[in-house]
Amino acid sequence: MANPNPKAALLATPTITAAERRDWVRLIRSENVGPITFYQLLRRFGSASKAIDALPQLAQRGGKNASLKICTAAEAEDEIAAHAKAGVKLLLSADAEYPQGLAQLDDAPPVLSVRGFTHLLNKPAVAIVGTRNASAAGRKLTEKIAQDLGAAGYVVTSGLARGIDTSAHQAALATGTIAVMAGGVDHIYPPENQALYDAIIASGAAISEIPLGTEPQARHFPRRNRLISGVSMGVLVVEAALKSGSLITANYALEQNREVFAIPGSPMDPRCQGTNSLIKQGAHLVESAADIIAELRQQQLPGVQSKKSDTFHLALAEVEGLDQQIAQASPKILELLSATPMPVDELVEMSGYSVPVVLNVLLELELAGRLLRFSGNKVALFFH
Repeated sequence: MANPNPKAALLATPTITAAERRDWVRLIRSENVGPITFYQLLRRFGSASKAIDALPQLAQRGGKNASLKICTAAEAEDEIAAHAKAGVKLLLSADAEYPQGLAQLDDAPPVLSVRGFTHLLNKPAVAIVGTRNASAAGRKLTEKIAQDLGAAGYVVTSGLARGIDTSAHQAALATGTIAVMAGGVDHIYPPENQALYDAIIASGAAISEIPLGTEPQARHFPRRNRLISGVSMGVLVVEAALKSGSLITANYALEQNREVFAIPGSPMDPRCQGTNSLIKQGAHLVESAADIIAELRQQQLPGVQSKKSDTFHLALAEVEGLDQQIAQASPKILELLSATPMPVDELVEMSGYSVPVVLNVLLELELAGRLLRFSGNKVALFFH
């Protein structure tokens, strides 16, 4: 029987040596290497060490003129040592303690920083998110639902932001809560949540894919939001405007095949327009934690299988004459790509080339800094 999760087989390493752990850090911290590219490189070359050796040539073939900045062994060892000194666990996606909900994702962080109790990462979890400018009623309802979810055995995850996030974490301190950080796990944002963060670490956990010592930046928050939904079985949005980070989290949840829940509210309140819109689009209308629990009891733990594109998992190395085919395919694929995001499956169909060949062309373009990846397995050319 075929393995239903080829990536799990790829990462099923009996023992991760210290050298391999260092090389994983080196690879993911190298220029233009994101999670998807990381796993494609690992699959193609068989190890992080061999992938690192191949990076300069791949980037050059993708059209990069300057040399690619590759994380050195010393830099990786310094990062690992900094984690140990700070009492922060550095988990690889091949480690048993790594959250299985995240491991299901195509873009699971290869390296995850965890401060606190790692056993919570594989307990059933529900994310609660919402506006920073929360109403008193929204905060009160958030606290009630978070407490009831905790009493039912669910860990509450959120983003440590002001408003709804803060209320959700506070109400779940006694039962277990996970804060997903937009910067390194040692950078608390907003600063006024320092005491809350300390309380979370004492009984829960904080996680991040961003290196220690990194202050949160605007571009980190969407990446953070996909992890909030990724570690959870479902996402509850309490209050949210039509254009908000909470709706980004809900969209990630849909792409990851998680359940989306929303609290209805007055159409006169801008903070309820986003949640009402979600309900119109099919999100579960929620009035209490019981509504969430009834839906999630039907699911397996710790999460459901994500909607991965079949193309992502095809082996990239077992193609005869691969380099020659890539060279032939590159001009055609470049011609088809534009600044408008395009599904990879559509690119494969229109180009006429095999999935492994197309994926490798995209890999080289990304390493050259010429390709942008978007949710929904879409890609676009990056024009400087």
